[in-house]
Amino acid sequence: MHYIPHKMEGDLSHKSFLLVFLIVLTLQAFAVHGTSVGFYSKSCPSIESIVKSTVASHVKTDFEYAAGLLRLHFHDCFVRGCDASILIAGNGTEKQAPPNRSLKGYEVIDEAKAKLEAQCPGVVSCADILALAARDSVVLSGGLSWQVPTGRRDGRVSIENESFSLPGPNDSVAVQKKKFSDLGLNVQELVTLAGGHTIGTAGCRNVADRIYNTNGTDPSIDPSFLRTLRSLCPQDQPSKRLAIDTGSQAKFDTSYYANLKKGHGVLRSDQVLWTDPSTRAIVQKYLAATGCGPGSFNVEFGKAMVKMSNIGIKTGANGEIRKKCSAIN
Repeated sequence: MHYIPHKMEGDLSHKSFLLVFLIVLTLQAFAVHGTSVGFYSKSCPSIESIVKSTVASHVKTDFEYAAGLLRLHFHDCFVRGCDASILIAGNGTEKQAPPNRSLKGYEVIDEAKAKLEAQCPGVVSCADILALAARDSVVLSGGLSWQVPTGRRDGRVSIENESFSLPGPNDSVAVQKKKFSDLGLNVQELVTLAGGHTIGTAGCRNVADRIYNTNGTDPSIDPSFLRTLRSLCPQDQPSKRLAIDTGSQAKFDTSYYANLKKGHGVLRSDQVLWTDPSTRAIVQKYLAATGCGPGSFNVEFGKAMVKMSNIGIKTGANGEIRKKCSAIN
């Protein structure tokens, strides 16, 4: 009678030890193979405040940095995953590809990296700086914040030709779906991330085919808006830029979607999100779910960004912590 409880107690103790051991192993594996919120809480606790203050100082001087940093992170993740390969300078790199030549914000990332190297040398990756800077840019534009998982390492390869797979300004919904699906992103996340166009500008060369095509202009453009686009983008000024979200380019809101409903989408790839029934329903959902409640654009954007920011990440021995973001070690 006395031995049975003793044996059970021993079994429970052994099982508890095994359970704790397995939990520790799981956490260690996650730290090595995945990202986590607060990854630098001990190794570089000032990372978020340094990145945030650096981004804020530049956005205060030129608001275009907000959209630029968001776009920089997006373009990075869509080629080789979120590994800061977009930041590597040199001939034949992603940075030199036509879709990336108008990107803005490299100097912001470089400045944040220099400050972090002074504070925590060899600890923080450029890929994580990009992810944090994108979030801070949205917040500075009036959007909701979200927790950014960190722990990425930087890639060592950057190839110019691979950037041609990026979503383009004239892509159909079918093409966009394929490009997003190839990276594990669904249709709702496509429409949600496209909503990042609520801030920033586009080059007139990206809309020229819609408004000056010899075979006729895009019928999805509202006629009055067509006149506006032509006045903003004369045929002889392809490098001129215009707001993607007309009337609200400096505010992170649902105005972008409202413009699609009116036929005021600037880029063809945006306007087709309204003309295609499979994506129109999601646009309508965001227009109906105003504010910051469950299912709203603001809430869903943060979720989509977290998922996107974990595409093809490099962790552990797979990658490095660059000393300078523009060059591999």
